Amino acid sequence: MKSNKVLITGGAGFIGSNYVHYVIENTSDEVFVLDSLTYAGNLANLKAVSDQKKYHFIKGDICDAELVNTLFEEHVFDQVVHFAAESHVDNSITGPGAFIQTNIVGTFNLLQAAYKTWMTDPNQLIPEFKSARFLHVSTDEVYGTLGDTGLFTEETPYAPNSPYSASKASSDFIVRSYFHTYGLPVVTTNCSNNYGPFQHKEKLIPTIIRKAIAGEPIPIYGDGKNVRDWLYVLDHCKGIKLALEKGRLGETYNIGGRNERENIYIATTICKILDQLRPAKNSYKQQITYVRDRPGHDFRYAIDASKIEKELGWRADENFESGIQKTVQWYLENQNRF
Repeated sequence: MKSNKVLITGGAGFIGSNYVHYVIENTSDEVFVLDSLTYAGNLANLKAVSDQKKYHFIKGDICDAELVNTLFEEHVFDQVVHFAAESHVDNSITGPGAFIQTNIVGTFNLLQAAYKTWMTDPNQLIPEFKSARFLHVSTDEVYGTLGDTGLFTEETPYAPNSPYSASKASSDFIVRSYFHTYGLPVVTTNCSNNYGPFQHKEKLIPTIIRKAIAGEPIPIYGDGKNVRDWLYVLDHCKGIKLALEKGRLGETYNIGGRNERENIYIATTICKILDQLRPAKNSYKQQITYVRDRPGHDFRYAIDASKIEKELGWRADENFESGIQKTVQWYLENQNRF
């Protein structure tokens, strides 16, 4: 199989670093990680692969068009897997500007550099890049919110409700436009909530674990009844790789775990696992505390993954209960990291 030169943006972040590990361990591809190492990126996430000859790290910002163009000229990437994004909804409410710059302008810079490298004109792909691919990683939050029933499909109209999801929706449309206008070989994936090793401490599951073992109140928004579809991060990485290699150009593939759970269920399940693995004087469930709900908090997300399952043969290996057991164990073994 041909080895590729793969640019992985945001590769020091949560999902990106897991994907870097997966590619390094399972392919002969040469991997170039581009990450600006904001609060969400951590080189410690990549320590296990840092001595590999086929791994390279570049500190830089996708908003820097000159840098992005220079990297494409120097390394002549033939694949891009684009994770880099501002992604925390609470932060998008208090500081939306960074989300507009990174998620929209940064995505445009990457698309334009790929177009100039791989193509001579619209729909004129340079022969040596006939297998080139640009995979854009997005989120189910672009679809808005669901009621008690129904699932997001690839045909669901976009209805973003936060500055974060609006910026991701915008980037999705820009990616789409580069396929329909220029013929750039793009594929988009929209995923449900990820969890697993290397996730930043601000996110729900690491927060629950961190607060529990510190003996602090475990904050749960509103009444805890908001529902998310949870996807173990390694399953997501496998889906991304399949979409990159076998997905139809210009298409979107929703990747979801078919694991809908209420937030309060997430918290109580983690507490039960911690009661077993690290018993305290009282059950950790006693630390659960309800806090004021976030503005514009979507009630329910749930993805229909039928398209990627039927077309590409993808399946999630983990259900929530098996994946969360592995996740809690990993955080207990790596407490110093968060």
